[in-house]
Amino acid sequence: MCVSESLSDRYFALIDQIVELTLQGKISSFERVYRMLLENIEIGTGEILERCLNQRIETTTAQLDTKLKAARVLRALETIEKQWLRWQAENQVDADINEIAQDILAVEPEDYFLAIVDAIDPNQDEPLSFDELNKLAESFKNAAMSQEDVNLAQDWRQLSLGITEGLKSFTALEGDLVSWMYGTASNFSGFGAEKPNPWRVWSKKVSSPLLKQLFLTLSQQQSARIFAQIASNLELRAWVELAIVLQYLERGLVNWYDKQPYDSKFGKELSYSTMLTFASIWGELWQVFVDIHPALADGCFLVMLQILRAFAQREDFPLYSGVFADFSGEYLQDTLDYFDEPLKQIEGTEEKARIMTLLGYSQRTIGAYEKAVAFHEEALEIAIEANDFACEIANLNHLSRANVNLKNYNEAINYSQRALIAARQVGNKLGEANASVNLGYAQVFAARQLESIDLENYTEAIRYLEQGVELASKQKDWQSQSFGYTSLGIAYVSLEQPTTAIAALEKGAELARYSRDVYLQGLSYSYLAEAHYGIEDRAAAITYGSLGMYLLHQINSIEWRQVAGLLSILQGQVGEEEFKRILGQGRSQIISLISVDGYDYLPQLLEEYKRN
Repeated sequence: MCVSESLSDRYFALIDQIVELTLQGKISSFERVYRMLLENIEIGTGEILERCLNQRIETTTAQLDTKLKAARVLRALETIEKQWLRWQAENQVDADINEIAQDILAVEPEDYFLAIVDAIDPNQDEPLSFDELNKLAESFKNAAMSQEDVNLAQDWRQLSLGITEGLKSFTALEGDLVSWMYGTASNFSGFGAEKPNPWRVWSKKVSSPLLKQLFLTLSQQQSARIFAQIASNLELRAWVELAIVLQYLERGLVNWYDKQPYDSKFGKELSYSTMLTFASIWGELWQVFVDIHPALADGCFLVMLQILRAFAQREDFPLYSGVFADFSGEYLQDTLDYFDEPLKQIEGTEEKARIMTLLGYSQRTIGAYEKAVAFHEEALEIAIEANDFACEIANLNHLSRANVNLKNYNEAINYSQRALIAARQVGNKLGEANASVNLGYAQVFAARQLESIDLENYTEAIRYLEQGVELASKQKDWQSQSFGYTSLGIAYVSLEQPTTAIAALEKGAELARYSRDVYLQGLSYSYLAEAHYGIEDRAAAITYGSLGMYLLHQINSIEWRQVAGLLSILQGQVGEEEFKRILGQGRSQIISLISVDGYDYLPQLLEEYKRN
């Protein structure tokens, strides 16, 4: 109490001194007042000064009618008040940084990494800037200089060095944040591709052994688990540096991709794969360290959650599709698999429901239908609890799709009807467009099960599909339009109307390319092959079938085998040499969509189908 009282006396004296000097004409500028405050106010004691100043202002205001000097005194006090507000604004950041540093240093030493990861969370309303991180490093450095405990002082210096080196390493990498994409830009296909490879480029730009070791491991298409198992440097400094560098790389790439929404190669979909890639790195590190280095594991797990939380909170979160364009199938599956176990550690939240939605439709794409249903059912339950209507409707739609794959057509129709009703109730046009298309899609396959080409069995399905396409068009939802046209094409293939089917499927394929949905591209090309086979246009059937087979295989979709079966039949009908000649005729069209490497892989893929 006496400390506060002595400060009050000092601050009253300071205020009175400034007022007296002002009245004597010895203070001629606001800057002089500010400097006096700067020299005399102690960090963290602003409330005491403010209380003293307010008391003087109240007293002087009450004397305006009785004392001649009161008006001049009040003007001097108001000058002090303005400069005090300036002091607050300019020194609040330092005070906040100092408080953050003290909070981190107050935890147990083994939890320093977890605490600093929490402090630099980019999801905060006002995340720490580059300059503020430098100030935080300086706070740790100053604290270490006055710390008598040798071990604590060493840890605090490690915190300071980790931040400083992290910022320095990112600065060295910043110029090559996106340059690696342009070396062979025509072949760029995301983090799952062999080249161009950001990790290889970045490994040459850093001096930190830990960073270099991680980047080299990833550049060889090896899991971050391999890196964790051989990581020789477990110093706090090195891991703080790693956390800062990876955060800045991930955020920098995402910000860049988000500014390219209309670029056919570099769009928002790449933001999704980037966030998932970096989240999976931290998830893999957690998985290795959870038993051998629990404190480090906790920090890794928190970084992963921070990235997933940021991803789930995006306004354009891909509730229906969007993460397949920029991964090869195996890499995508490895990435997504690592979120299965970590998500079990988290309680039900809106973010968890959204990530589980993504996992669900990803599992459906690769043919793991039962697993997809389990993800969507849990996501649906959480979304309902969280009142996340968009996520709830999306999962009803996905459950409809998955049940079509499982040939549970009545359940599929029921889920899509529920989605349609719910979407209309809350005015969710995207959900309504998807629900209309899903309902039509489920009805198409229910009709196909009847093995009938009676138009009456398809009439209602076609009506819902056309409604869904029209609604999706108004919403500029290319993915739902693509799905709708592709489903219409499937309906007309079933009705043995190949010419009408081809028109719809070509629109579906075009929109799938525009929306970067590899699965729908593959599906459209597969049924285009079947439609062209129906009109005995074997050349087109082989070309489209090859495209569909390759694209579906690229994302590990089990449906690649269906179109491979058709290609195998065509090869048997025309003979191997003629099949090879026809494939050569379509080479330019094929490589424009799947590259030369994709074209060269087609014979090997067809042989793989025959062997299995």
